[in-house]
Amino acid sequence: MVASLRLPSLTSLLFPATTRYPATLRRTLSLRNRPASGFATASNSTASPETKSSEVDRLRSDQAVTPRSQDFNAWYLDVIASAELADYGPVRGTMVIRPYGYAIWEAIQEYLNVKFKETGHSNMYFPQLIPYSFIEKEASHVEGFSPELALVTVGGGKELEEKLVVRPTSETIVNHMFTQWIHSYRDLPLMINQWANVTRWEMRTKPFIRTLEFLWQEGHTAHATLEEAEKEAKQMIEIYTRFAFEQTAIPVIPGRKSKLETFAGADITYTIEAMMGDRKALQAGTSHNLGQNFSRAFGTQFADENGERQHVWQTSWAVSTRFVGGIIMTHGDDAGLMLPPKIAPIQVVIVPIWKKDTEKTGVLSAASSVKEALQSAGVRVKLDDTDQRTAGWKFNFWEMKGVPLRIEIGPRDVSSNSVVVSRRDIPGKAGKVFGISMEASTLVAYVKEKLDEIQSSLLEKAVSFRDSNIVDVNSYDELKDAISSGKWARGPWSASDADEQRVKEETGATIRCFPFEQTQGTKTCLMTGNAAEEVAIFAKSY
Repeated sequence: MVASLRLPSLTSLLFPATTRYPATLRRTLSLRNRPASGFATASNSTASPETKSSEVDRLRSDQAVTPRSQDFNAWYLDVIASAELADYGPVRGTMVIRPYGYAIWEAIQEYLNVKFKETGHSNMYFPQLIPYSFIEKEASHVEGFSPELALVTVGGGKELEEKLVVRPTSETIVNHMFTQWIHSYRDLPLMINQWANVTRWEMRTKPFIRTLEFLWQEGHTAHATLEEAEKEAKQMIEIYTRFAFEQTAIPVIPGRKSKLETFAGADITYTIEAMMGDRKALQAGTSHNLGQNFSRAFGTQFADENGERQHVWQTSWAVSTRFVGGIIMTHGDDAGLMLPPKIAPIQVVIVPIWKKDTEKTGVLSAASSVKEALQSAGVRVKLDDTDQRTAGWKFNFWEMKGVPLRIEIGPRDVSSNSVVVSRRDIPGKAGKVFGISMEASTLVAYVKEKLDEIQSSLLEKAVSFRDSNIVDVNSYDELKDAISSGKWARGPWSASDADEQRVKEETGATIRCFPFEQTQGTKTCLMTGNAAEEVAIFAKSY
């Protein structure tokens, strides 16, 4: 039997609105208004029977994806359904990640796995079930996670002597094992990572962003000195930052969390904060300097070079499938997903077009040759040679799935030994180029150049959007005005935890981070008028 321990929570465009798609592409069931077994949203958690009835009617209607500007949350959930990224699990708040969604996660794994190993970390695996007594050993840790714990109380038909926690994070069980493996300074540093699932009993859920169960990697390291642990924690947030910019084209802001927002059990938490398309903040990854909090709780010690017993210094760090949601909400538009080429499972889709049977063989032969040339050059390519769908349907379908480039090949193109290339990030005729040579070396060079251009263009657009929505403030009134207008506020801060809590209660915004990049010169706290050494960024968040 699994039970949840519920205590008071300590956490908390291109196309017009009339855009429509072929009937076979529209969804009669949308991810955004499902029965109680699905994800809780503001609309279905409090709706009256009459409202719910109208929602069901809409689900059964012939509908397109909700325009992003009309209802961002509905758009997000519609895209997840229509792009076939995920579906509901049978338990409320869980999701089934479909192959295309999982392929994006695999691309994230492949990049980070290499970076982790390059920096000296080894992969391993820890059990999913953790004795509850482990969680209790570190006071702030149990306080922070208690509202989200799922507990196993019965096993093999019998009530367990000690309840077990379904892994919410692994610091406790990692320390239990580190204590057995670490004896001397020669055993340090010990640096491991695991790719795993975790369970957190969230009350309000959103696919990829906040679910009862999600996938992630969690790194754990043990060091002989505080300086080594601090260097490790900063190194990993730098790796996450580089990944966000270079692979996902998300211009995150790296920085340090405030004391109130620090991970339960850590001395310092570093974070990367991303601005989504609705201007809310997404905590996209974290790296924690745990100090000696867990090593003291678990007695994780080593003999130093002088034979003295010392507690190890530790870090932990993680990114999760939340990043997939961040990619959707940063780059998507009314036509669906828009994937950065480096993270896209399919970088190029080839759509052959013919009307007469006599044209089919020649067109498909040319399309296969183009696919082979691109594939040999390392491009991830898909040939959509099915004949059950029209070319127009395929165009819309692959746009919905965010494929960066589309190559169209028809009889005239075969005759002229050329292709038509369309960019996903530039809709309509403006993004379509005719007469690109089908000759392998020419086409491969052109495609790779355009993929690089798309990657850069998406990042530039996201940076511009982010920067235009951050307001520099020097008073609390200015901060409130910025937040009420949906912006991020950046201003000097040296006020108390109580003042920070007041901001949260009165505006709904939290300190997202104290950015590593700080402005120079004298600063005055926007709340107290006292001297301040740093500026902080405030925003509403997911």
